[in-house]
Amino acid sequence: MKINEWPRHGIQALWAFLTNSRVSGFVTGKIYTGKLKHACVPGLNCYSCPGATGACPIGSLQAVIGSWNFKMAYYVVGFLIFVGALLGRLVCGFLCPFGLIQDLLNKIPFPKKIRTFRGDKLLRKLKYVIFIVFVILLPMFVVDIMGQGAPYFCKLICPAGTLEGGLPLVLLNKSMRSAIGWLFIWKNTILVVTIILSVIIYRPFCKYICPLGAFYSIFNRVSVYRYRVDVEKCVHCGKCAKACQMEVNPVDNPNSAECIRCGRCKKACPTQAIHCGIKRN
Repeated sequence: MKINEWPRHGIQALWAFLTNSRVSGFVTGKIYTGKLKHACVPGLNCYSCPGATGACPIGSLQAVIGSWNFKMAYYVVGFLIFVGALLGRLVCGFLCPFGLIQDLLNKIPFPKKIRTFRGDKLLRKLKYVIFIVFVILLPMFVVDIMGQGAPYFCKLICPAGTLEGGLPLVLLNKSMRSAIGWLFIWKNTILVVTIILSVIIYRPFCKYICPLGAFYSIFNRVSVYRYRVDVEKCVHCGKCAKACQMEVNPVDNPNSAECIRCGRCKKACPTQAIHCGIKRN
């Protein structure tokens, strides 16, 4: 069954434009640092993108978690909890620019797409390890002489930051091109591998690496927005599970931590047994 996802991609594209609407930044090669940058956006959108009008919550959390600015740390954590409790991983499915890029890359024809493999479920735990180690522990305990930590996930891993921020800034600033070193090469290697894997595997970054997805996934079971399966209408045909590219079976667990709430299962259901929206008691 072919499922039309272009309406969702349209929402993703619109949100990506709104959160990167400072077009002049792509001309001047300068990062916007105005008042809007004090606010976080829900998805993984790099602070250093020349067009970014808001801050990435993961980047912000790393920047303040080990600093003296505890009020800012409380704000970022509070923002993440609020968004997670309200939407869960709906953010991943509809509001993350890097999610859109992976979605589109996976539409590129390839002889053998990989849905799952041995060790897939275990590898999905990696994003939680990355969140704890690179987003929390390293910025908190590995600090400079002033007691300031570094955004280690952004600095050492994040391919979204390389694509949205690193590459445009290097291309637009001659001084940065002369300072390219091993770290830039390493980050671009991660980006290239992510791009190649995204053609073969659906959203590999979201499944195995993304710390923001790891955080939001904790709230999928309790968030206000959620999925429900009407057991009286369900005929257990398996079409919803087959349609899910995150390898979730909605009948067994409609609010799985891996569900990005893209709605493919709902569209695939022949009896309209799957519903989504505000939680009902």
